[in-house]
Amino acid sequence: MAYAGMPLTDLDGRVLGSLCAIDSKPRAWTPGQLRTLSDLAAACSSELRLRIALDSAEKARRRAEEAHERLELLAGLSETLAGTLDVGAAAARLTGAVVPLLADWALVTLVGRDGEPRSVTAVHRDPACATDVARFAELMPTRLGPESVTHTVLRTGQPVLSSAATLEDIRRASDDPEMGALVGRLGFGSHLTVPVPAPGRNALMGSITLVNGPDRRAFDDGDLHTALEIGRRAGQAVGNSWMYSEQRHVAEVLQHSMLPQLPESPRVELTARYQPAADRVEVGGDWYDAFAQPDGDLIVAIGDVAGHDIEAAAAMGQLRNLVRGNAYGRTDPMDELMSRLDDAISGLRIRAAATAILARLRPAPAGGLSVSWCNAGHPPPLLVSADGTVRVLDGRREPLLGFTRPVPRTSQEALLASGDTLLLYTDGLIERRDRPVDEGTAELLDRIAGTAALSSAGLCDLLLTAADSREDDIALLAVRAR
Repeated sequence: MAYAGMPLTDLDGRVLGSLCAIDSKPRAWTPGQLRTLSDLAAACSSELRLRIALDSAEKARRRAEEAHERLELLAGLSETLAGTLDVGAAAARLTGAVVPLLADWALVTLVGRDGEPRSVTAVHRDPACATDVARFAELMPTRLGPESVTHTVLRTGQPVLSSAATLEDIRRASDDPEMGALVGRLGFGSHLTVPVPAPGRNALMGSITLVNGPDRRAFDDGDLHTALEIGRRAGQAVGNSWMYSEQRHVAEVLQHSMLPQLPESPRVELTARYQPAADRVEVGGDWYDAFAQPDGDLIVAIGDVAGHDIEAAAAMGQLRNLVRGNAYGRTDPMDELMSRLDDAISGLRIRAAATAILARLRPAPAGGLSVSWCNAGHPPPLLVSADGTVRVLDGRREPLLGFTRPVPRTSQEALLASGDTLLLYTDGLIERRDRPVDEGTAELLDRIAGTAALSSAGLCDLLLTAADSREDDIALLAVRAR
């Protein structure tokens, strides 16, 4: 038996293998045969070097593409998260941004004031896994033990990377067999969890968990650095959303605290609604009021102070109190009460421009209720008859309140029969930037027509539900004759 071999080398001279010639019986290799074998080995080495170079170039290309994708993700992440001030929407956008680019599935855990998990948002790259990943997110706040990765990261503020995860990790984290079964279906090969720091505070708002299935490469230190940067940027965006939510809650509480409790009346059914604009944290100037006079008459009012800030809210509170103090116990015509209100605003130097309607309801000699009102630049009231027809009480609409020079005011009158409804509202119900006010009013009339079977509360709820793209606060006051 005979053997001759030549080494196969890379560009650095390292031996990668050999090219062998083998004969079944002994023989002496001639110099020419060995040269041929050497030439063949050199050709094989060149081919191997080319394949190695191409493979290295392909790997480098893939790494460059991954790095570019990550840079694009980080560059667009802040803008993506800044597109909403809702905490839940921000968490959903975050998970959607990292799956499937960085992970097969991802979870964003947000904590409550006690530092414990409060809500979890999850997404999987496979739509067929949507139910399982949603169930896993639902279980996480209550079924994870103190030794789980999520609790460890929230407790220490340090990230955790596991390049080779097993279902035993889940069993150690939770004694709930359902979670292990869910993870088995979702795929669990490697995972990493990073904190979401609260900007400007030594505290955490939550954590981000990325998970890859066994068929995808394991997470490495590069993924960890990317995830840490995502957590930092998420902290800024979610922190802004969190702060907005808290400020909005305070503003709404303040706004509602300024709105009155409606009186009970044997003659009318009173219903009011107030709904702030969905995308603003400022307190608005919309208001309504209703109170009974000593003689049994009912005074109702609605108005809107220009502006959407704390000054507008303060002016709104002053104006509502002025209406009560100016009208209570007086039997003056409504135009005179509105003129007195003009004088009070001017004399007290209340810096506010406002629209308003003041109305008095009293029994009519022939039955029903007599309505007398004065309109200072406000959208006209509507009369919804018991048979479902709608009429705009669009008499003379006079200048706004708050002008320095007195303006003449006039009263108007209408009759409210049993079952009829007087509807007062602010302009947020009909105004949009993309259409004339007349179109908004016509749409409102179409919406109300044929709603006689609805209660006054049902009517108000219908109007608020339909105002889905509102750009301003809405106040409604419905007065239905019994």
